[in-house]
Amino acid sequence: MPASSSTFASVKLPVALVDRARQSAQPLRRSVASQIEYWATLGQIVESTGLSVQEARAAIEAHEAQEAQKAPADVLQVDAIAARFLAVEADGSLAQRVREAVAQNRRGATPAKAPA
Repeated sequence: MPASSSTFASVKLPVALVDRARQSAQPLRRSVASQIEYWATLGQIVESTGLSVQEARAAIEAHEAQEAQKAPADVLQVDAIAARFLAVEADGSLAQRVREAVAQNRRGATPAKAPA
């Protein structure tokens, strides 16, 4: 096989695995590929260390709990902004505010001069 300039390779994976990765990746804001890489890395660690499934699961849960406590403030702010946006979108006040802003901008705009 010829050498490739890319550091990536394509592989065929079962659709069910890709679907599970997509479902698992979404709440963690990972791509499907990143989720599968994460799972593969965990598998390598488990195999190389000889951990049991239960020990690996406990270690992962402890790590994730620790990471959750370190959540950056900007991520929390983005989540809060997104929640506010969805709330005003759902109750219709976002559309009303946009209409008001457009009307205000139209009132404040000066008509363009016609070319001579």
